[in-house]
Amino acid sequence: MSITKVTRADLVFDVIEAGPSDGEPVLLLHGFPQHASSWDALSPLLNEQGYRTLAMNQRGYTPGANPHGRGAYRITELVADAVAVIDQLAGGKAHVVGHDWGAAVTWGIGMTHPEKVRTLTALSVPHTGAFLTSMLRSRQILKSWYMGMFQIPWLPERLLDKLYVRSMMGSGQTIEHARRDAAEFSGPSSFTGPVNWYRALPLSNPKTSQAPVSCPTLFIWGDRDDFVTRAAADRCAQYCSGPFRFETLRGASHWLPDETPAEVAALLLSHLKDWS
Repeated sequence: MSITKVTRADLVFDVIEAGPSDGEPVLLLHGFPQHASSWDALSPLLNEQGYRTLAMNQRGYTPGANPHGRGAYRITELVADAVAVIDQLAGGKAHVVGHDWGAAVTWGIGMTHPEKVRTLTALSVPHTGAFLTSMLRSRQILKSWYMGMFQIPWLPERLLDKLYVRSMMGSGQTIEHARRDAAEFSGPSSFTGPVNWYRALPLSNPKTSQAPVSCPTLFIWGDRDDFVTRAAADRCAQYCSGPFRFETLRGASHWLPDETPAEVAALLLSHLKDWS
C-alpha cells in the first residue's frame, strides 16, 4: 500500500494505492463525512482477487485540495477530480465504485464520461435523477432534512465538531468507525469543505442529473438505510439504459463499506468479473 499524489490544476489529491500493480484498477470514492479510510475493510478483499484499488481522498477532505467557496464544490468539479485520477493512475479507464456522496460522483462520471468507466457500482445512493424525483413523490424529502440545514453558514460545522460520534452512531455507524472518522477532522473549520458539497447543490443544473447511464451498473442498498428510501432505490433502474443489477442487503444500514464489507465485496467481485 502506498499514497500517491494526483494533481489537477493547483489541487493535490492523496490516493491510497493497494494491490498488484498490473491488476485492473478500481477507483473507490468515499462519502460524507468520511475519508478514504472508509474503504479499509473492502480494499483488501478486492486486492486478494487481483484488483488494484485507488482510494481517493476527495476535494475538501485533504489539505492539498481544500479550495474556498461553495462554487468550488459543484458536482462537475468533483467529477473532474475523479476523472483526473482515472487518467493519471488507471490509464484512462477504471471500474468506479462510490458510496454516499462518492456514489453521486460515480453516477456523474457514468453520465458525462462513460468512456472512462469499465463498470459502475453505487453503494447506498441511487442515480441522482431517481433521488431528486423521489424527493417530490415519497418520504425522501423528510429523510434529507439535513441538506437544508447544511445551507446555514458556520453552524453545521460546529454541530458536527461537537456531536459527530453521537450523530453517526444514531444512523447505524459503530462507535469504532465513528471515532475513526472523527479523528480525521481537526475542529469546525475542517468540516467546511465537506459541508460545501451540500452548499453547492443549489448551483447545479437539475436537468444535467437526468441523463441515463449506459455502462454496466450495480446498485447496492441496505434496507435499514436512514437516509435513502426504498422509493428512491427502486427508481434507480429507470435511469440505467445499459445492464443493471439492484441488490438489497437485508438488515444493513447506510454505512455499507464498513458494516458489510464481505457481502459488498462478493457482489462487487461478481459484477467486475462479469464485465472484465
